[in-house]
Amino acid sequence: MRSHLLNDTTAEHYRRSVTEGIERVAAKLATTDRPFTGVTVDELTPRIDAVDLDKPLLDTTAALDELEEVYLRDAVYFHHPRYLAHLNCPVVIPAVVGEAVLSAVNSSLDTWDQSAGGTLIERKLIDWTTSRIGLGPAADGVFTSGGSQSNLQALLLARDETKSEHAEHPTRMRVFASEVSHFSVKKSATLLGLGPDAVVTIPVDRDKRMQTVALARELERCREEGLVPMAVVATAGTTDFGSIDPLPEVAELCAQYGTWMHVDAAYGCGLLASVKNRHLLDGIERADSVTVDYHKSFFQPVSSSAVLVRDTATLRHARYHADYLNPRRMVTERIPNQVDKSLQTTRRFDALKLWMTLRVMGADGVGQLFDEVCDLAGKAWELLAADPRFDVVVEPQLSTLVFRHIPAGVTDPAEIDRANLYARKALFASGDAIVAGTKVGGRHYLKFTLLNPESTVDDIVAVLDLIAGHAEQYLGENLVEAS
Repeated sequence: MRSHLLNDTTAEHYRRSVTEGIERVAAKLATTDRPFTGVTVDELTPRIDAVDLDKPLLDTTAALDELEEVYLRDAVYFHHPRYLAHLNCPVVIPAVVGEAVLSAVNSSLDTWDQSAGGTLIERKLIDWTTSRIGLGPAADGVFTSGGSQSNLQALLLARDETKSEHAEHPTRMRVFASEVSHFSVKKSATLLGLGPDAVVTIPVDRDKRMQTVALARELERCREEGLVPMAVVATAGTTDFGSIDPLPEVAELCAQYGTWMHVDAAYGCGLLASVKNRHLLDGIERADSVTVDYHKSFFQPVSSSAVLVRDTATLRHARYHADYLNPRRMVTERIPNQVDKSLQTTRRFDALKLWMTLRVMGADGVGQLFDEVCDLAGKAWELLAADPRFDVVVEPQLSTLVFRHIPAGVTDPAEIDRANLYARKALFASGDAIVAGTKVGGRHYLKFTLLNPESTVDDIVAVLDLIAGHAEQYLGENLVEAS
């Protein structure tokens, strides 16, 4: 079986095998005419269950043939212009080239002696991002697996910075976040031992942005009750609405109360590369930490994320030493070990994907793509606002639209909920398009997350018609059954 090890003697085998895999994917991409086949769990499960992993096929071509049956044929393809559901982007080719390189070389980014140039490339990209944010000369950071991990690490740093100033028990610390912030904020608070009441939910305004008047009130109440305002999490691109909290006002309040300011810009980070819309992130430069997900609005393959900090010294809270890995003497020898900053030990060289993207396309090229989807969202909002069949919640700041179908003559909110749920499920089952769903005020809504510059207004119109058709079909069938 040594013939399958990638080394100097198997380079040609590697070339042939990878090329065959690439050709399969390329052929699939070229012929995919809808984002999904509509396969059900019950249909796909027996195919997977029938595979005997203890009986290898011993042939790459045969394995790829099987993969076509169990995965490629029925995968959800984000590159299709009618995939409009979650924060999944089509990926740019230079990043995919980077993915192929990093997987084959297999550098681990924990220590210098496992990565060398990879360490310096990652650090260069961290510096590039912190410069774009405006965090200042002492800024630093590290790549992570995604926004949830980045938020967790940021709040860990905030907690430990707060503990260094206050002797109070951790359960007296409070984290403030809007009612539409990412669920990972509450999850992180629990993992960090802060207790179930640690996250104080701040209401949002009609544009789904944090109400800073309410934030000020809660910060003051926290102080009066002898609690510790540990951190405020401002969101630059909420998952449901793409809304951006008023960052300058939040920064002022954090400064006033001596509170760590974290900005979750996992979604909105694409604005860092935008010439047209960068101003929407004004105030982010005052943050103590920032989450960015390049695998959302920088069009990178999963995973590619980072947590950035204003002061590199705060990363010491994630630093532990092991004699076999990063002994303390390496600090004095100025050997750069990224494990000194990370919650992970073994870690992929995901930074290479962004490096290749910037070296081939440039930041302006990435920013233009993100601007296109934001512009499309604006046009889609105009369509929805003018269409009596739909109720749209808020005008988008980024590229997300939350709306629901309002059938003519139907006034029962529960019945409208059921019609929208049915429409989403029927659309997914057809494979013609994929949209997401959420709740607003306890009612079921649908959601477009537009991250594909190839999507057009015509695609939006077609999907809206499909949604309306499925909803009306549901109501028509119910009417027949009732009679």
